[in-house]
Amino acid sequence: MLKFLSRPAVKLVDRYLPDPYIFVLLLTIIAAAAAIAVERQTPLAVMRFWGDGFWNLLTFSMQMLLILVTGFMLASSPPVKRLLQKLASLARNAGGAIILVTLVSLAASWINWGFGLVVGALFAKELARLVRVDYRLLVASAYSGFVIWHGGLAGSIPLTIATEDHFTADQIGVIGTGSTIFSFFNLALVACLFVSIPLVNRLMLPDDKESVYVDPKLLEDDQPTRVRITRPAEHLENSTTLAWLVGIPGVLFLLDHFVLRGGGLNLNVVNFMFLSLAIVLHRTPRSLLTSLNEAIKGGAGIVIQFPFYAGIMAIMVQSGLAETMSESLIAFASEASLPFWSFLSAGLVNLFVPSGGGQWAVQAPVMLPAAEALGADIPRIAMAVAWGDAWTNLLQPFWALPVLAIAGLKAKDIMGFCLVQLLITGVIISVGLTWF
Repeated sequence: MLKFLSRPAVKLVDRYLPDPYIFVLLLTIIAAAAAIAVERQTPLAVMRFWGDGFWNLLTFSMQMLLILVTGFMLASSPPVKRLLQKLASLARNAGGAIILVTLVSLAASWINWGFGLVVGALFAKELARLVRVDYRLLVASAYSGFVIWHGGLAGSIPLTIATEDHFTADQIGVIGTGSTIFSFFNLALVACLFVSIPLVNRLMLPDDKESVYVDPKLLEDDQPTRVRITRPAEHLENSTTLAWLVGIPGVLFLLDHFVLRGGGLNLNVVNFMFLSLAIVLHRTPRSLLTSLNEAIKGGAGIVIQFPFYAGIMAIMVQSGLAETMSESLIAFASEASLPFWSFLSAGLVNLFVPSGGGQWAVQAPVMLPAAEALGADIPRIAMAVAWGDAWTNLLQPFWALPVLAIAGLKAKDIMGFCLVQLLITGVIISVGLTWF
């Protein structure tokens, strides 16, 4: 039944879903056309809005790129890899492997989204070496935990609005993570998903005849070769002392930040945390740089797409299009229902702009005036956009690309399972945002 229901959707996505860069180009054209048609702006004015605002999110772009890179480097460090091997030995059968990989992915994604993507994929491969289990569902389960990331410690929207001088600070001020990530409604949502997502994945486990298995030998990683030092500079590249002289003070700085100074979380602190831990756990600069070379490949989309998001935001704000959309939203939304509509709209936008939170730059000018006009809770609205941004990643394969590359699968192999999770998690999150 699952294959029967998911096959048409998988084929449709596989045939018609273009690269996310194409989406951002289309969005740019749509925003510009709407500004001209709806707001009666001249093409020259719209072009100037776009060009002048194109580089307004450079700081945010670098923060998001570092989220991915530092998470990858930490997840690929030798101690974390050894931990994954020990955890994999706990799975005794296929059902246990599905539940275990989902829980590990959920926990890792809640800590850091880049970390969760890599840990989930590496752990799925480790489990497939030890347990005979449908490899497609195993990898899909690893990816399904990613849906929780924007409600976690590295959620870019809550961390952005918790950062001094963020781009909406003049409008809403600085909102601490106690009102967003660590609020009751958000923690309740996280708890519900920690129960429902592993259970649904386990119930989707196909029969043995319908399962697709993989040869464990094909999943073996290349063994690291012993480093032969022939130049004085290579002593520094492979020096644990040098790495720890920088990494350990970084960890101590974080302890001072949290314990002695009572500091909070924001994008800069999270990035500093994972970079410091990665430096320490990789032990040598050479090991860290090898991991960095792999990590940076997954960040190309962020580098090229985020300036376009800034340009779209400039068009929407300066042309008056954002205000018009806000008024349209207020026309049928209420104070109680605005989080629900914000969640759905963010999910829809994310299908076209899989930005890892960058869509806040586009949607904040729409949602914040609506929330203020209706008297809605702004932290809840921000989290509704955050959850919507994460939710439809179960259908949009952009962020699955690192997982699929590590696992050696294609998007069509896992998207049928993810579609079922999309429907179920959508109901849970909608209820949580409205009633918790």
